[in-house]
Amino acid sequence: MPTHAEKRVMPYSAQQMYDLIADVGSYPAFLPWCSAARVRGQKASGDLEILEVDLVISFKVFRERFGSRVTLNSAAQKIDVEYLDGPFKYLNNHWSFSDCEGGCEVDFFVDFEFKSKILQALIGVVFGEAMQRIVGAFETRAKVLYGGMS
Repeated sequence: MPTHAEKRVMPYSAQQMYDLIADVGSYPAFLPWCSAARVRGQKASGDLEILEVDLVISFKVFRERFGSRVTLNSAAQKIDVEYLDGPFKYLNNHWSFSDCEGGCEVDFFVDFEFKSKILQALIGVVFGEAMQRIVGAFETRAKVLYGGMS
């Protein structure tokens, strides 16, 4: 049941960071352990854009696909991820973005549990480091896309 919550001020606008996170199809280009991404469905519901997405996560000898529903709310600058199918018992993931002095505040939360006790034990050992690498990958991607701080 690893959980990670983090708030971080980034030297980019809330819209820029929202756009970066919302571009799920680009994740394999920069996100550690993400070897494939596919949008299997997309629809609008009022002000929301709802994507059904498959991500393939590869770590050591493990390769797992999971499906999720990603709700993009550009007006509120929020992204909510709901687990659909795959190797997890559950997965909750939320992002929110708000402009502030010097850039924007990114609020990130993830909570999940694997069905497999082996995968759960494996991620438990490296979870903190994995979260640091993932957050770092998003920061690096923002620098590549938008320039800025070194």
